[in-house]
Amino acid sequence: MDQCIFCKIVNKEIPADMIFENEKIIVFRDINPKAPVHFLVVPKKHISSLNEIEKEDKELFGEIFFVVKETAKKVGVFESGYKTVINVGKGGGQEVPHLHIHLLGGWKN
Repeated sequence: MDQCIFCKIVNKEIPADMIFENEKIIVFRDINPKAPVHFLVVPKKHISSLNEIEKEDKELFGEIFFVVKETAKKVGVFESGYKTVINVGKGGGQEVPHLHIHLLGGWKN
């Protein structure tokens, strides 16, 4: 999708504060953070929402959740705790039509 902002980040057309990248996934800091630690874990493959996942995407999503865990370790919230959020559709709060997982944490207890 040519107009998708996350596809433009994947294609290096728009800069992002990237902390991880491999051939299938990118992780970057959210530009409008809702927590002290707020990163987005994004598949490079354009998938509009959770509702658009196909059977052939099962392996990709196993890897995505592994990357979520490893990112939590890397950014220092693995031990203290964090939450993940996937918004689906406009009614579910999804603002960018490219599936992504919010990783949030860093709150003080």
